[in-house]
Amino acid sequence: QVQLVESGGGSVQAGGSLKLSCAASGYWSSRCGMGWYRQTPGKERELVSTINSDGTTRYADSVKGRFTISRDNGKNTLYLQMSSLKTEDTAVYYCASHVTPYACSSSPYYWGQGTQVTVSS
Repeated sequence: QVQLVESGGGSVQAGGSLKLSCAASGYWSSRCGMGWYRQTPGKERELVSTINSDGTTRYADSVKGRFTISRDNGKNTLYLQMSSLKTEDTAVYYCASHVTPYACSSSPYYWGQGTQVTVSS
Protein backbone atom coordinates (compact mmCIF):
# COMPACT_ATOMS: atom_id res chain seq x y z
CA GLN A 1 0.00 0.00 0.00
CA VAL A 2 1.20 3.51 -0.83
CA GLN A 3 -0.12 6.69 0.74
CA LEU A 4 0.29 10.03 -1.00
CA VAL A 5 -0.35 13.35 0.70
CA GLU A 6 -0.21 16.57 -1.32
CA SER A 7 0.35 20.05 0.05
CA GLY A 8 1.17 23.52 -1.21
CA GLY A 9 -1.93 24.36 -3.19
CA GLY A 10 -3.68 27.68 -2.86
CA SER A 11 -4.67 30.87 -4.63
CA VAL A 12 -2.28 33.04 -6.59
CA GLN A 13 -2.46 35.76 -9.18
CA ALA A 14 -1.51 35.14 -12.77
CA GLY A 15 2.22 35.30 -13.22
CA GLY A 16 2.85 34.06 -9.72
CA SER A 17 4.40 30.85 -8.45
CA LEU A 18 3.47 27.92 -6.24
CA LYS A 19 5.31 24.79 -5.18
CA LEU A 20 3.40 21.58 -4.60
CA SER A 21 4.74 18.75 -2.48
CA CYS A 22 3.67 15.12 -2.26
CA ALA A 23 4.84 12.97 0.63
CA ALA A 24 4.81 9.28 -0.21
CA SER A 25 4.93 6.36 2.18
CA GLY A 26 4.89 2.63 1.57
CA TYR A 27 7.01 -0.05 -0.03
CA TRP A 28 8.85 0.69 -3.25
CA SER A 29 7.33 4.13 -3.65
CA SER A 30 10.73 5.66 -4.45
CA ARG A 31 11.74 3.00 -7.00
CA CYS A 32 9.04 3.73 -9.54
CA GLY A 33 7.87 6.68 -11.50
CA MET A 34 5.72 9.38 -10.01
CA GLY A 35 3.75 12.20 -11.50
CA TRP A 36 1.44 15.15 -11.22
CA TYR A 37 -1.94 15.24 -12.91
CA ARG A 38 -4.70 17.83 -12.84
CA GLN A 39 -8.43 17.95 -13.35
CA THR A 40 -11.03 20.66 -13.82
CA PRO A 41 -14.80 20.17 -13.49
CA GLY A 42 -16.29 18.38 -16.46
CA LYS A 43 -12.94 17.38 -17.92
CA GLU A 44 -10.83 14.27 -17.74
CA ARG A 45 -7.78 14.15 -15.54
CA GLU A 46 -4.72 15.10 -17.57
CA LEU A 47 -1.01 14.55 -17.23
CA VAL A 48 1.03 17.52 -16.08
CA SER A 49 4.44 15.94 -15.55
CA THR A 50 6.10 12.66 -14.65
CA ILE A 51 9.51 11.70 -13.36
CA ASN A 52 11.15 8.30 -13.33
CA SER A 53 13.37 6.92 -10.60
CA ASP A 54 16.41 7.83 -12.74
CA GLY A 55 15.27 11.44 -12.99
CA THR A 56 13.93 11.32 -16.54
CA THR A 57 11.11 13.86 -16.84
CA ARG A 58 8.14 14.43 -19.11
CA TYR A 59 5.91 17.49 -19.35
CA ALA A 60 2.64 18.40 -20.98
CA ASP A 61 3.18 20.94 -23.74
CA SER A 62 1.03 23.45 -21.88
CA VAL A 63 3.42 23.61 -18.92
CA LYS A 64 6.83 23.16 -20.56
CA GLY A 65 9.23 25.89 -19.54
CA ARG A 66 7.01 26.96 -16.64
CA PHE A 67 6.75 23.90 -14.38
CA THR A 68 9.57 21.80 -12.97
CA ILE A 69 9.09 18.37 -11.42
CA SER A 70 11.61 16.91 -9.01
CA ARG A 71 11.85 14.21 -6.38
CA ASP A 72 13.83 13.57 -3.23
CA ASN A 73 14.05 9.80 -2.97
CA GLY A 74 15.62 10.02 0.48
CA LYS A 75 12.51 11.81 1.73
CA ASN A 76 10.07 10.00 -0.56
CA THR A 77 8.77 13.38 -1.63
CA LEU A 78 7.70 14.62 -5.04
CA TYR A 79 7.63 18.31 -5.94
CA LEU A 80 6.15 20.50 -8.63
CA GLN A 81 7.48 24.01 -8.93
CA MET A 82 4.99 26.08 -10.88
CA SER A 83 5.98 29.48 -12.24
CA SER A 84 4.40 32.02 -14.59
CA LEU A 85 1.03 30.61 -13.65
CA LYS A 86 -1.91 31.22 -15.94
CA THR A 87 -5.63 31.22 -15.21
CA GLU A 88 -5.93 28.04 -17.28
CA ASP A 89 -3.67 26.27 -14.76
CA THR A 90 -6.54 26.41 -12.26
CA ALA A 91 -7.38 22.83 -11.32
CA VAL A 92 -7.17 20.19 -8.65
CA TYR A 93 -3.67 18.76 -8.79
CA TYR A 94 -3.13 15.10 -7.96
CA CYS A 95 0.05 13.30 -7.08
CA ALA A 96 0.35 9.75 -8.41
CA SER A 97 2.69 6.82 -7.92
CA HIS A 98 3.39 4.24 -10.60
CA VAL A 99 4.21 1.51 -8.10
CA THR A 100 1.85 -1.45 -7.90
CA PRO A 101 1.79 -4.27 -5.34
CA TYR A 102 3.99 -6.31 -7.69
CA ALA A 103 6.19 -4.01 -9.78
CA CYS A 104 6.54 -0.58 -11.33
CA SER A 105 3.93 0.41 -13.87
CA SER A 106 4.04 2.84 -16.76
CA SER A 107 0.72 4.26 -15.54
CA PRO A 108 -0.46 5.79 -12.25
CA TYR A 109 -1.66 3.25 -9.71
CA TYR A 110 -1.98 5.11 -6.42
CA TRP A 111 -3.41 8.62 -6.13
CA GLY A 112 -3.33 11.37 -3.55
CA GLN A 113 -6.43 13.23 -2.45
CA GLY A 114 -5.65 16.29 -4.57
CA THR A 115 -4.88 19.92 -3.81
CA GLN A 116 -6.64 22.92 -5.32
CA VAL A 117 -4.69 25.49 -7.28
CA THR A 118 -6.55 28.64 -8.25
CA VAL A 119 -4.97 31.26 -10.48
CA SER A 120 -6.80 34.58 -10.79
CA SER A 121 -6.32 37.31 -13.35
